[in-house]
Amino acid sequence: MNLIGNIIWLVFGGILGAILWVISGIILCVTIIGIPFGLQCFKIAQFVLWPFGREIELGNFGVGGLLLNIIWVIFLGWELAVTHLIIGIIFCITIIGIPFGLQHFKFAQLGLIPFGARIY
Repeated sequence: MNLIGNIIWLVFGGILGAILWVISGIILCVTIIGIPFGLQCFKIAQFVLWPFGREIELGNFGVGGLLLNIIWVIFLGWELAVTHLIIGIIFCITIIGIPFGLQHFKFAQLGLIPFGARIY
């Protein structure tokens, strides 16, 4: 069932979403300061490409990860989290869209705390 969900996901926006995350990561990696944030964009792009059957474990970060998460939330993360929450709510209006809405809720979590998050 995860395979079917991922294929439908790819056709209806997953590839586009992953490409946008990769482009964001490349733009962030242009500067030395943005490299850690760009690497997180690449991690999220992999997750956006194939989300069904994968889970997120949050909270495995130290002091450096905490500081980077705070910077991430201030400059980029809260907008991404709100966007994914709104898209997830829109998808959850219909019964068919609920699995896709739940994936967007996962992305919202990752959009708030990417540093120290483990995707398995």
